[in-house]
Amino acid sequence: MTTKNKITTLLLSTSLSLASCAIAAEELTVWAWDPNFNVAAMNEAASRYQQTHADFSLTVMDSGKEDIEQKLHTMLASGITNSLPDIVLIEDYNAQKFLQAYPGSFAPMQDTVDYSQFAPYKVGVMSIDKNVYGIPFDSGVAGLFYRSDYLSQAGYSEQDMQNLDWDQFIEIGKQVKQKTGVNMLTYDINDVVLPHIMMQSGGEWFFKEDGSLNIADNQALKETLLTIKKINDAKIVRPTSGWSSFVGAFNAGQVATVTSGVWIIGSIKSVEEQAGKWRVAPIPRLKLEGAKQASNQGGSSWYVLNASANKQAAIEFLNATFAHDTDMYQKLLLERGALATYLPASSGAAYAEEAPFFGGQKVFQDFAKWVGEIPQVQYGMFTQEVDNAIAAEIPALLKGEPVDEILKRVENNLKYQIM
Repeated sequence: MTTKNKITTLLLSTSLSLASCAIAAEELTVWAWDPNFNVAAMNEAASRYQQTHADFSLTVMDSGKEDIEQKLHTMLASGITNSLPDIVLIEDYNAQKFLQAYPGSFAPMQDTVDYSQFAPYKVGVMSIDKNVYGIPFDSGVAGLFYRSDYLSQAGYSEQDMQNLDWDQFIEIGKQVKQKTGVNMLTYDINDVVLPHIMMQSGGEWFFKEDGSLNIADNQALKETLLTIKKINDAKIVRPTSGWSSFVGAFNAGQVATVTSGVWIIGSIKSVEEQAGKWRVAPIPRLKLEGAKQASNQGGSSWYVLNASANKQAAIEFLNATFAHDTDMYQKLLLERGALATYLPASSGAAYAEEAPFFGGQKVFQDFAKWVGEIPQVQYGMFTQEVDNAIAAEIPALLKGEPVDEILKRVENNLKYQIM
């Protein structure tokens, strides 16, 4: 090869190498689940960002939540980070497990992101000491969805549903059952959705701020289990097992209420014949000092991996979209039902729209108000493990075993399992 050819080859090689680096710097990869919700939201954000950043590109790897969590655990534990994405979606209940188990693996963003613009409870989920990781995304803010036609037949107005505690809810449920033959709600003894909502509304979780167990002396949890027992004893419950059974019950008109996160709206609206019959009220409160009529169920957030070669680009992209673009959140709300935890978005036009399915109620405006009232709690590293232990004790609770004894047993068993 001539000297000239060698120089040409070297220049070409260098040019290709630089082009490759440029492409790598401009392209981000994301791991997320649910193509109609989280994946769609991320693609919408990328599309908007590209309007002002022409060289920007992003690829979302759509996979199941459990698959993503398992791959993330495996790679972070092994230290093999070259196959990790730039951005990953993590469910709020599991955020602390990843942040604490793999310190230094996620990029802190408090120097870039204005977290005062997000719902406080959501920021707490991703905070350790003075560092805040991740960009908050959707809210699982809870509401009491109810069939206004059933409640009306039992003699109750929409106003009667606005300021309830759980004892009042139970009494209304008895009247609904007596006058319409319809149970007030569903309950799956293997599911912890309702206990989660109740307990967080009381301002407590399974763990204290320092990460230690908060079971035996957890007054919100105790009141939650006592309330579950009261609801069961009142015989206003339709037993269900699994998601399909749960959704099928209210879709078939077999229950008068559903207490769940805002994301349940899509399932409720799937039966067009029920349009106009549903309304939403604040959740009932526990009979506990300081308890709120606001809580959360579910929700996830976006995190940037420290090992990412494009870490700063990923942070800048997330900050420009999910932490600033209120118009994007309007579109995501109307098209995907994604209720933002970015507080300025709640003043947008989409949040003020009347919902015909809910009798013209401005449901998203109500949910946006409740987001700011959700008590901030410490989800800790082992929510799933405690969930399993509590669910295993529900049959004993319903049979009448004292709540204090159940909670002491759960805490003692968990001390050996997770602490």
